Amino acid sequence: MSSHPTIDPHILVIFGASGDLAKRKLVPAVFELFKMGYLPDNFVLLGCSRTDLTDEDFRKRVVYDNEHLDKENADEQVTKGYADKLFYQDISSYTDAKDIKKLGQRLRKIDAEHGTEANYIFYLSTPPKLYADIPAALSAEGLAQREKGWGKLIVEKPFGYSEESAKELNELIQQYFPEDDIYRIDHYLGKETVQNLLVTRFANGFFEPLWNRNYIHSVQITAAETVGVGSRGGYYDESGAMRDMVQNHLLQVLAHVAMEPPIRADAHSIRNEKLKLFQSLRPLKKEDVSKQVIRGQYLAGDSEDTNYRDAEGVPDDSKTETYVGMKFFIDNWRWAGVPFFVRTGKNLPMKLTEVVITWKTPPQSIFSEMDAEAMGCDNQLIMRIYPHEGMALEFGMKVPGEGFRVKNVDMDFFYSSLTSADVPEAYERLLLDCMKGDATLYARGDSVEAAWAFIDPILDAWKNDDSIPLHTYKAGTWGPEAADRLWDEHGNGWRNPTEAIVQGMHYSRQ
Repeated sequence: MSSHPTIDPHILVIFGASGDLAKRKLVPAVFELFKMGYLPDNFVLLGCSRTDLTDEDFRKRVVYDNEHLDKENADEQVTKGYADKLFYQDISSYTDAKDIKKLGQRLRKIDAEHGTEANYIFYLSTPPKLYADIPAALSAEGLAQREKGWGKLIVEKPFGYSEESAKELNELIQQYFPEDDIYRIDHYLGKETVQNLLVTRFANGFFEPLWNRNYIHSVQITAAETVGVGSRGGYYDESGAMRDMVQNHLLQVLAHVAMEPPIRADAHSIRNEKLKLFQSLRPLKKEDVSKQVIRGQYLAGDSEDTNYRDAEGVPDDSKTETYVGMKFFIDNWRWAGVPFFVRTGKNLPMKLTEVVITWKTPPQSIFSEMDAEAMGCDNQLIMRIYPHEGMALEFGMKVPGEGFRVKNVDMDFFYSSLTSADVPEAYERLLLDCMKGDATLYARGDSVEAAWAFIDPILDAWKNDDSIPLHTYKAGTWGPEAADRLWDEHGNGWRNPTEAIVQGMHYSRQ
Protein backbone atom coordinates (compact mmCIF):
# COMPACT_ATOMS: atom_id res chain seq x y z
CA MET A 1 0.00 0.00 0.00
CA SER A 2 1.45 3.36 -1.01
CA SER A 3 1.68 6.07 1.58
CA HIS A 4 1.03 9.78 1.18
CA PRO A 5 4.42 11.52 0.81
CA THR A 6 3.49 14.71 2.67
CA ILE A 7 2.47 13.14 5.99
CA ASP A 8 5.03 12.48 8.71
CA PRO A 9 5.02 9.24 10.70
CA HIS A 10 2.89 9.84 13.80
CA ILE A 11 0.57 8.47 16.48
CA LEU A 12 -3.06 9.56 16.58
CA VAL A 13 -4.11 9.44 20.25
CA ILE A 14 -7.88 9.47 20.76
CA PHE A 15 -8.96 10.39 24.28
CA GLY A 16 -12.43 8.95 24.88
CA ALA A 17 -11.74 6.12 22.45
CA SER A 18 -14.41 3.85 23.96
CA GLY A 19 -17.09 6.47 23.28
CA ASP A 20 -19.66 6.84 20.54
CA LEU A 21 -17.84 9.42 18.38
CA ALA A 22 -14.70 7.32 18.09
CA LYS A 23 -16.67 4.21 17.09
CA ARG A 24 -19.09 5.92 14.68
CA LYS A 25 -16.86 8.52 13.05
CA LEU A 26 -13.19 8.67 13.96
CA VAL A 27 -11.99 5.07 13.66
CA PRO A 28 -14.02 4.52 10.43
CA ALA A 29 -12.63 7.79 8.98
CA VAL A 30 -9.04 6.71 9.63
CA PHE A 31 -9.87 3.30 8.11
CA GLU A 32 -10.94 5.02 4.87
CA LEU A 33 -7.69 7.02 4.81
CA PHE A 34 -5.80 3.76 5.33
CA LYS A 35 -7.65 2.04 2.48
CA MET A 36 -6.93 4.95 0.12
CA GLY A 37 -3.22 4.89 0.94
CA TYR A 38 -3.04 8.29 2.59
CA LEU A 39 -1.54 7.18 5.89
CA PRO A 40 2.23 6.87 6.31
CA ASP A 41 3.59 3.37 6.76
CA ASN A 42 4.73 4.34 10.24
CA PHE A 43 1.32 5.23 11.65
CA VAL A 44 -0.37 4.10 14.86
CA LEU A 45 -3.77 4.86 16.36
CA LEU A 46 -3.72 4.68 20.16
CA GLY A 47 -7.09 4.66 21.88
CA CYS A 48 -7.13 5.99 25.42
CA SER A 49 -10.05 5.98 27.86
CA ARG A 50 -11.18 4.83 31.29
CA THR A 51 -12.74 1.59 30.01
CA ASP A 52 -10.70 -1.50 30.84
CA LEU A 53 -9.72 -2.98 27.44
CA THR A 54 -6.75 -4.80 25.97
CA ASP A 55 -5.37 -4.05 22.50
CA GLU A 56 -7.29 -7.03 21.14
CA ASP A 57 -10.50 -5.98 22.91
CA PHE A 58 -10.21 -2.53 21.38
CA ARG A 59 -9.57 -3.87 17.87
CA LYS A 60 -12.56 -6.18 18.14
CA ARG A 61 -14.78 -3.39 19.40
CA VAL A 62 -13.93 -0.63 16.90
CA VAL A 63 -12.88 -2.69 13.85
CA TYR A 64 -14.12 -6.27 13.65
CA ASP A 65 -17.44 -5.74 15.46
CA ASN A 66 -18.01 -2.16 14.32
CA GLU A 67 -21.01 -1.87 11.97
CA HIS A 68 -19.94 1.70 11.09
CA LEU A 69 -16.71 0.47 9.50
CA ASP A 70 -17.04 -0.21 5.76
CA LYS A 71 -15.45 -3.65 5.73
CA GLU A 72 -17.51 -4.86 2.76
CA ASN A 73 -15.37 -2.82 0.36
CA ALA A 74 -12.09 -4.04 1.83
CA ASP A 75 -10.59 -7.51 1.82
CA GLU A 76 -9.67 -9.24 5.04
CA GLN A 77 -5.97 -8.47 4.70
CA VAL A 78 -6.65 -4.73 4.48
CA THR A 79 -8.95 -4.84 7.50
CA LYS A 80 -6.39 -6.86 9.48
CA GLY A 81 -3.60 -4.52 8.36
CA TYR A 82 -5.58 -1.60 9.76
CA ALA A 83 -6.51 -3.38 12.99
CA ASP A 84 -2.85 -4.18 13.60
CA LYS A 85 -2.12 -0.45 13.71
CA LEU A 86 -4.58 0.06 16.57
CA PHE A 87 -3.52 -0.07 20.22
CA TYR A 88 -5.19 0.81 23.50
CA GLN A 89 -4.15 2.37 26.80
CA ASP A 90 -6.57 2.30 29.72
CA ILE A 91 -6.31 4.99 32.38
CA SER A 92 -8.36 5.70 35.50
CA SER A 93 -8.21 9.47 35.01
CA TYR A 94 -7.49 11.78 32.07
CA THR A 95 -5.66 14.25 34.30
CA ASP A 96 -3.94 12.20 37.00
CA ALA A 97 -0.15 12.55 36.74
CA LYS A 98 0.43 8.78 37.21
CA ASP A 99 -1.97 7.91 34.40
CA ILE A 100 -0.54 10.47 31.99
CA LYS A 101 2.96 9.25 32.85
CA LYS A 102 1.80 5.72 31.96
CA LEU A 103 0.46 7.10 28.67
CA GLY A 104 3.78 8.82 27.98
CA GLN A 105 5.67 5.59 28.58
CA ARG A 106 3.37 3.75 26.17
CA LEU A 107 3.86 6.41 23.50
CA ARG A 108 7.64 6.22 23.78
CA LYS A 109 7.47 2.41 23.57
CA ILE A 110 5.37 2.66 20.37
CA ASP A 111 7.81 5.23 18.96
CA ALA A 112 10.67 2.80 19.45
CA GLU A 113 8.81 -0.18 17.98
CA HIS A 114 7.00 1.50 15.08
CA GLY A 115 9.22 4.42 14.10
CA THR A 116 6.60 7.13 14.70
CA GLU A 117 9.34 9.68 15.51
CA ALA A 118 7.64 11.19 18.61
CA ASN A 119 4.99 12.92 16.49
CA TYR A 120 1.61 12.96 18.24
CA ILE A 121 -1.91 14.16 17.43
CA PHE A 122 -4.09 14.29 20.55
CA TYR A 123 -7.81 14.13 19.75
CA LEU A 124 -10.06 15.21 22.65
CA SER A 125 -13.23 13.17 22.14
CA THR A 126 -14.17 13.85 25.75
CA PRO A 127 -16.60 16.03 27.72
CA PRO A 128 -15.76 19.74 27.21
CA LYS A 129 -14.93 20.19 30.90
CA LEU A 130 -11.67 18.27 30.21
CA TYR A 131 -10.55 20.44 27.27
CA ALA A 132 -8.22 22.54 29.44
CA ASP A 133 -7.20 19.86 31.94
CA ILE A 134 -5.88 17.26 29.47
CA PRO A 135 -3.47 19.67 27.69
CA ALA A 136 -2.13 20.75 31.11
CA ALA A 137 -1.54 17.13 32.07
CA LEU A 138 0.14 16.40 28.72
CA SER A 139 2.41 19.40 29.15
CA ALA A 140 3.42 18.36 32.66
CA GLU A 141 4.52 15.00 31.24
CA GLY A 142 6.48 16.71 28.45
CA LEU A 143 4.11 15.56 25.70
CA ALA A 144 2.91 18.96 24.47
CA GLN A 145 5.94 20.95 23.28
CA ARG A 146 9.09 18.88 22.87
CA GLU A 147 12.53 19.22 21.35
CA LYS A 148 12.01 16.03 19.34
CA GLY A 149 8.91 15.54 17.19
CA TRP A 150 5.72 17.60 17.09
CA GLY A 151 2.43 17.65 18.96
CA LYS A 152 -1.00 18.75 17.75
CA LEU A 153 -4.30 19.06 19.60
CA ILE A 154 -7.75 18.50 18.05
CA VAL A 155 -10.66 19.85 20.09
CA GLU A 156 -14.30 18.95 19.42
CA LYS A 157 -17.15 21.42 19.74
CA PRO A 158 -18.51 23.07 21.78
CA PHE A 159 -15.51 25.33 22.27
CA GLY A 160 -16.69 27.36 25.20
CA TYR A 161 -20.20 28.19 26.33
CA SER A 162 -19.94 31.96 25.85
CA GLU A 163 -17.42 34.57 24.72
CA GLU A 164 -15.93 34.76 28.20
CA SER A 165 -15.55 30.99 28.56
CA ALA A 166 -14.12 30.68 25.03
CA LYS A 167 -11.49 33.32 25.82
CA GLU A 168 -10.63 31.57 29.07
CA LEU A 169 -10.35 28.20 27.31
CA ASN A 170 -8.16 29.70 24.59
CA GLU A 171 -5.82 31.21 27.17
CA LEU A 172 -5.56 27.97 29.11
CA ILE A 173 -4.88 25.72 26.09
CA GLN A 174 -2.47 28.19 24.49
CA GLN A 175 -0.27 27.93 27.57
CA TYR A 176 0.59 24.40 26.48
CA PHE A 177 0.03 24.29 22.70
CA PRO A 178 0.72 27.22 20.35
CA GLU A 179 -2.26 28.43 18.31
CA ASP A 180 -0.84 26.92 15.11
CA ASP A 181 -0.94 23.47 16.73
CA ILE A 182 -4.57 23.75 17.98
CA TYR A 183 -7.22 22.37 15.63
CA ARG A 184 -10.80 23.25 16.63
CA ILE A 185 -12.79 20.80 14.57
CA ASP A 186 -16.15 21.58 12.96
CA HIS A 187 -17.29 18.69 10.77
CA TYR A 188 -19.43 21.06 8.67
CA LEU A 189 -16.25 22.56 7.24
CA GLY A 190 -15.14 19.13 6.08
CA LYS A 191 -18.05 18.87 3.66
CA GLU A 192 -17.01 19.25 0.02
CA THR A 193 -19.86 21.63 -0.78
CA VAL A 194 -18.95 24.02 2.05
CA GLN A 195 -15.43 24.21 0.67
CA ASN A 196 -16.87 24.63 -2.82
CA LEU A 197 -18.58 27.85 -1.74
CA LEU A 198 -15.19 29.54 -1.97
CA VAL A 199 -14.45 28.07 -5.39
CA THR A 200 -17.91 29.01 -6.69
CA ARG A 201 -17.35 32.60 -5.64
CA PHE A 202 -13.71 33.25 -6.37
CA ALA A 203 -12.95 31.02 -9.38
CA ASN A 204 -15.83 32.23 -11.58
CA GLY A 205 -15.77 35.61 -13.25
CA PHE A 206 -19.55 35.79 -13.63
CA PHE A 207 -20.36 35.26 -9.92
CA GLU A 208 -17.92 37.48 -8.04
CA PRO A 209 -18.91 40.80 -9.74
CA LEU A 210 -22.53 40.14 -8.73
CA TRP A 211 -21.78 38.95 -5.18
CA ASN A 212 -22.57 42.17 -3.34
CA ARG A 213 -25.26 44.61 -2.15
CA ASN A 214 -25.75 46.06 -5.64
CA TYR A 215 -27.19 42.85 -7.03
CA ILE A 216 -28.09 40.49 -4.17
CA HIS A 217 -31.49 40.88 -2.52
CA SER A 218 -31.03 38.40 0.35
CA VAL A 219 -29.13 35.36 1.57
CA GLN A 220 -30.68 32.51 3.53
CA ILE A 221 -29.07 29.48 5.17
CA THR A 222 -31.11 26.50 6.37
CA ALA A 223 -29.88 23.55 8.42
CA ALA A 224 -32.78 21.21 9.16
CA GLU A 225 -32.94 17.96 11.09
CA THR A 226 -35.80 15.46 11.07
CA VAL A 227 -35.11 13.97 14.49
CA GLY A 228 -35.86 15.22 17.98
CA VAL A 229 -33.54 15.12 20.97
CA GLY A 230 -34.28 11.48 21.75
CA SER A 231 -32.42 10.30 24.85
CA ARG A 232 -30.02 13.26 24.72
CA GLY A 233 -32.51 15.68 26.27
CA GLY A 234 -30.39 16.34 29.35
CA TYR A 235 -27.36 17.32 27.27
CA TYR A 236 -29.32 19.25 24.68
CA ASP A 237 -31.23 21.29 27.24
CA GLU A 238 -27.91 22.76 28.41
CA SER A 239 -27.09 23.77 24.86
CA GLY A 240 -30.04 24.53 22.58
CA ALA A 241 -30.08 25.17 18.84
CA MET A 242 -28.26 28.52 19.08
CA ARG A 243 -25.19 27.06 20.78
CA ASP A 244 -25.41 23.65 19.12
CA MET A 245 -25.77 24.81 15.50
CA VAL A 246 -25.74 28.56 14.88
CA GLN A 247 -22.67 29.68 16.82
CA ASN A 248 -20.38 27.19 15.15
CA HIS A 249 -21.69 25.37 12.07
CA LEU A 250 -23.88 28.03 10.48
CA LEU A 251 -21.68 31.02 11.19
CA GLN A 252 -18.82 29.10 9.59
CA VAL A 253 -20.97 28.45 6.51
CA LEU A 254 -21.91 32.14 6.53
CA ALA A 255 -18.24 33.09 6.55
CA HIS A 256 -17.63 31.07 3.37
CA VAL A 257 -20.60 32.76 1.71
CA ALA A 258 -19.87 36.33 2.76
CA MET A 259 -16.14 36.79 3.46
CA GLU A 260 -13.93 39.00 1.32
CA PRO A 261 -11.53 37.37 -1.18
CA PRO A 262 -8.41 36.10 0.63
CA ILE A 263 -5.05 37.15 -0.74
CA ARG A 264 -4.05 33.50 -1.13
CA ALA A 265 -5.80 30.14 -0.73
CA ASP A 266 -3.88 29.29 2.43
CA ALA A 267 -4.99 28.82 6.01
CA HIS A 268 -3.66 32.14 7.32
CA SER A 269 -5.29 34.25 4.59
CA ILE A 270 -8.67 32.49 4.64
CA ARG A 271 -8.91 32.54 8.42
CA ASN A 272 -8.02 36.24 8.51
CA GLU A 273 -10.96 37.02 6.23
CA LYS A 274 -13.31 34.90 8.33
CA LEU A 275 -12.33 36.89 11.41
CA LYS A 276 -13.01 40.19 9.60
CA LEU A 277 -16.43 38.90 8.57
CA PHE A 278 -17.39 37.93 12.14
CA GLN A 279 -16.20 41.33 13.36
CA SER A 280 -18.47 42.97 10.75
CA LEU A 281 -21.67 41.31 12.01
CA ARG A 282 -24.00 44.05 13.27
CA PRO A 283 -24.52 43.44 17.01
CA LEU A 284 -28.10 42.75 18.01
CA LYS A 285 -29.23 45.04 20.82
CA LYS A 286 -31.53 43.78 23.53
CA GLU A 287 -34.53 45.49 21.94
CA ASP A 288 -33.70 43.94 18.54
CA VAL A 289 -33.71 40.33 19.70
CA SER A 290 -37.50 39.86 19.88
CA LYS A 291 -37.88 41.40 16.39
CA GLN A 292 -35.01 39.67 14.61
CA VAL A 293 -34.61 36.32 16.38
CA ILE A 294 -37.37 33.72 16.72
CA ARG A 295 -36.91 30.79 19.08
CA GLY A 296 -39.17 27.79 19.05
CA GLN A 297 -39.76 24.48 20.78
CA TYR A 298 -41.37 21.49 19.12
CA LEU A 299 -44.62 19.87 20.14
CA ALA A 300 -45.83 16.40 19.22
CA GLY A 301 -46.66 16.16 15.54
CA ASP A 302 -46.26 14.09 12.39
CA SER A 303 -42.61 13.23 13.02
CA GLU A 304 -42.63 13.05 16.83
CA ASP A 305 -45.16 11.66 19.28
CA THR A 306 -43.91 13.57 22.31
CA ASN A 307 -43.32 17.23 23.16
CA TYR A 308 -39.75 18.42 23.72
CA ARG A 309 -40.46 18.98 27.42
CA ASP A 310 -41.54 15.34 27.75
CA ALA A 311 -38.15 14.08 26.55
CA GLU A 312 -35.88 12.32 29.03
CA GLY A 313 -33.81 14.80 31.04
CA VAL A 314 -35.72 17.93 29.96
CA PRO A 315 -37.32 20.04 32.74
CA ASP A 316 -41.08 20.64 32.55
CA ASP A 317 -40.52 24.41 32.39
CA SER A 318 -37.60 24.34 29.92
CA LYS A 319 -37.19 27.37 27.68
CA THR A 320 -34.42 25.79 25.62
CA GLU A 321 -34.94 26.39 21.91
CA THR A 322 -35.07 23.50 19.44
CA TYR A 323 -35.55 26.00 16.58
CA VAL A 324 -33.90 29.31 15.74
CA GLY A 325 -34.81 31.63 12.90
CA MET A 326 -32.99 34.94 12.69
CA LYS A 327 -32.35 37.98 10.51
CA PHE A 328 -29.20 40.07 10.74
CA PHE A 329 -26.94 42.37 8.75
CA ILE A 330 -23.25 42.63 7.93
CA ASP A 331 -21.89 46.15 8.24
CA ASN A 332 -19.24 46.33 5.58
CA TRP A 333 -18.93 47.76 2.07
CA ARG A 334 -19.95 44.57 0.27
CA TRP A 335 -23.06 43.68 2.25
CA ALA A 336 -24.47 46.96 3.62
CA GLY A 337 -28.28 46.68 3.73
CA VAL A 338 -28.52 43.06 2.56
CA PRO A 339 -30.56 40.91 4.99
CA PHE A 340 -29.16 37.52 5.98
CA PHE A 341 -31.57 34.86 7.24
CA VAL A 342 -30.50 31.76 9.15
CA ARG A 343 -32.68 28.98 10.51
CA THR A 344 -32.09 25.61 12.08
CA GLY A 345 -34.25 23.22 14.01
CA LYS A 346 -35.07 19.72 15.10
CA ASN A 347 -38.11 17.77 13.91
CA LEU A 348 -38.38 19.68 10.64
CA PRO A 349 -39.76 18.01 7.46
CA MET A 350 -36.40 16.92 6.01
CA LYS A 351 -32.73 16.67 6.85
CA LEU A 352 -30.73 19.10 4.76
CA THR A 353 -28.37 22.05 4.74
CA GLU A 354 -28.44 24.59 1.95
CA VAL A 355 -27.63 28.19 1.06
CA VAL A 356 -29.93 30.28 -1.14
CA ILE A 357 -28.72 33.46 -2.84
CA THR A 358 -31.56 35.58 -4.23
CA TRP A 359 -30.66 38.31 -6.69
CA LYS A 360 -32.61 41.53 -7.06
CA THR A 361 -35.30 41.68 -9.73
CA PRO A 362 -34.74 43.91 -12.78
CA PRO A 363 -35.66 47.56 -12.14
CA GLN A 364 -38.50 47.37 -14.64
CA SER A 365 -40.61 44.28 -15.28
CA ILE A 366 -41.43 44.83 -18.95
CA PHE A 367 -43.23 41.48 -19.40
CA SER A 368 -45.53 41.72 -16.39
CA GLU A 369 -48.45 43.18 -18.37
CA MET A 370 -48.46 40.11 -20.59
CA ASP A 371 -47.74 37.53 -17.88
CA ALA A 372 -48.28 38.00 -14.16
CA GLU A 373 -45.74 35.23 -13.44
CA ALA A 374 -43.01 37.43 -14.87
CA MET A 375 -43.36 39.57 -11.74
CA GLY A 376 -42.22 36.66 -9.60
CA CYS A 377 -39.37 35.32 -11.69
CA ASP A 378 -36.48 35.66 -9.28
CA ASN A 379 -32.94 34.56 -9.95
CA GLN A 380 -31.72 32.20 -7.25
CA LEU A 381 -28.61 30.15 -6.71
CA ILE A 382 -29.29 27.16 -4.46
CA MET A 383 -26.21 25.47 -3.01
CA ARG A 384 -27.16 22.17 -1.40
CA ILE A 385 -24.57 21.14 1.18
CA TYR A 386 -26.41 17.99 2.27
CA PRO A 387 -27.82 15.64 0.98
CA HIS A 388 -27.49 15.21 -2.83
CA GLU A 389 -24.67 17.75 -2.80
CA GLY A 390 -24.95 20.12 -5.70
CA MET A 391 -26.09 23.47 -7.05
CA ALA A 392 -29.01 24.82 -9.05
CA LEU A 393 -29.42 28.17 -10.75
CA GLU A 394 -32.96 29.41 -11.33
CA PHE A 395 -33.86 32.01 -13.95
CA GLY A 396 -36.70 33.00 -16.27
CA MET A 397 -37.20 31.78 -19.84
CA LYS A 398 -39.86 32.32 -22.45
CA VAL A 399 -42.48 29.58 -22.75
CA PRO A 400 -42.60 28.36 -26.38
CA GLY A 401 -45.56 29.73 -28.28
CA GLU A 402 -47.28 33.05 -28.76
CA GLY A 403 -46.50 36.05 -26.58
CA PHE A 404 -44.02 36.54 -23.77
CA ARG A 405 -45.06 34.05 -21.15
CA VAL A 406 -42.24 33.55 -18.64
CA LYS A 407 -41.40 30.39 -16.73
CA ASN A 408 -38.77 29.64 -14.10
CA VAL A 409 -36.25 27.06 -15.30
CA ASP A 410 -33.21 25.51 -13.67
CA MET A 411 -29.66 24.53 -14.46
CA ASP A 412 -28.30 22.05 -11.98
CA PHE A 413 -25.08 20.29 -11.10
CA PHE A 414 -24.52 17.39 -8.72
CA TYR A 415 -21.25 16.29 -7.17
CA SER A 416 -22.07 12.68 -7.94
CA SER A 417 -21.77 13.47 -11.66
CA LEU A 418 -18.36 15.12 -11.31
CA THR A 419 -16.37 12.06 -10.31
CA SER A 420 -16.72 8.34 -9.96
CA ALA A 421 -14.30 8.44 -7.04
CA ASP A 422 -15.59 8.48 -3.49
CA VAL A 423 -15.96 11.96 -2.07
CA PRO A 424 -14.21 11.98 1.33
CA GLU A 425 -16.45 12.23 4.36
CA ALA A 426 -16.04 15.29 6.56
CA TYR A 427 -13.99 13.61 9.29
CA GLU A 428 -11.75 11.93 6.72
CA ARG A 429 -10.91 15.26 5.13
CA LEU A 430 -10.40 17.09 8.42
CA LEU A 431 -8.22 14.39 9.98
CA LEU A 432 -6.12 14.22 6.83
CA ASP A 433 -5.66 18.00 6.84
CA CYS A 434 -4.49 17.94 10.45
CA MET A 435 -2.02 15.17 9.66
CA LYS A 436 -0.67 17.34 6.83
CA GLY A 437 -0.58 20.45 9.03
CA ASP A 438 -3.23 22.33 7.02
CA ALA A 439 -5.52 24.30 9.36
CA THR A 440 -7.60 25.99 6.64
CA LEU A 441 -10.80 24.16 7.57
CA TYR A 442 -10.36 24.52 11.31
CA ALA A 443 -11.62 27.42 13.41
CA ARG A 444 -9.03 29.83 14.79
CA GLY A 445 -9.26 30.97 18.40
CA ASP A 446 -9.98 34.64 17.71
CA SER A 447 -12.74 33.74 15.23
CA VAL A 448 -14.42 31.51 17.80
CA GLU A 449 -14.40 34.39 20.28
CA ALA A 450 -15.79 36.81 17.67
CA ALA A 451 -18.61 34.39 16.83
CA TRP A 452 -19.52 34.11 20.51
CA ALA A 453 -19.44 37.91 20.82
CA PHE A 454 -22.25 38.07 18.24
CA ILE A 455 -24.31 35.28 19.82
CA ASP A 456 -23.93 36.19 23.51
CA PRO A 457 -26.30 39.22 23.52
CA ILE A 458 -29.07 37.04 22.06
CA LEU A 459 -28.61 34.36 24.71
CA ASP A 460 -28.45 37.01 27.44
CA ALA A 461 -31.70 38.61 26.22
CA TRP A 462 -33.46 35.22 26.21
CA LYS A 463 -32.21 34.50 29.71
CA ASN A 464 -33.05 37.85 31.30
CA ASP A 465 -36.09 39.16 29.41
CA ASP A 466 -39.25 37.17 30.13
CA SER A 467 -41.22 39.24 27.61
CA ILE A 468 -39.41 37.55 24.69
CA PRO A 469 -41.73 34.74 23.61
CA LEU A 470 -40.84 31.09 23.21
CA HIS A 471 -42.90 29.96 20.23
CA THR A 472 -44.01 26.41 19.57
CA TYR A 473 -44.29 24.40 16.36
CA LYS A 474 -45.56 20.97 15.50
CA ALA A 475 -42.94 18.34 14.76
CA GLY A 476 -42.82 17.75 11.01
CA THR A 477 -43.46 21.40 10.07
CA TRP A 478 -40.98 24.12 9.08
CA GLY A 479 -41.00 25.81 12.48
CA PRO A 480 -43.02 28.57 14.18
CA GLU A 481 -45.21 30.76 11.98
CA ALA A 482 -43.58 33.76 13.66
CA ALA A 483 -40.37 33.01 11.74
CA ASP A 484 -42.14 33.95 8.50
CA ARG A 485 -42.59 37.49 9.83
CA LEU A 486 -38.83 38.03 9.71
CA TRP A 487 -39.38 38.55 5.98
CA ASP A 488 -42.18 41.11 6.27
CA GLU A 489 -40.05 44.06 5.12
CA HIS A 490 -38.33 42.11 2.38
CA GLY A 491 -41.11 40.71 0.20
CA ASN A 492 -39.82 37.15 0.15
CA GLY A 493 -39.96 34.11 2.39
CA TRP A 494 -38.12 30.99 3.41
CA ARG A 495 -37.45 28.53 0.64
CA ASN A 496 -39.00 25.30 1.91
CA PRO A 497 -37.16 22.72 -0.18
CA THR A 498 -38.02 19.23 -1.30
CA GLU A 499 -35.73 16.20 -1.52
CA ALA A 500 -34.65 17.05 -5.07
CA ILE A 501 -32.72 20.30 -5.31
CA VAL A 502 -34.57 21.48 -8.44
CA GLN A 503 -38.09 20.79 -7.22
CA GLY A 504 -40.15 23.05 -5.01
CA MET A 505 -37.94 25.97 -5.93
CA HIS A 506 -40.48 28.65 -5.16
CA TYR A 507 -40.70 30.19 -1.74
CA SER A 508 -43.96 31.46 -0.29
CA ARG A 509 -44.67 35.15 -0.62
CA GLN A 510 -46.14 37.22 2.16
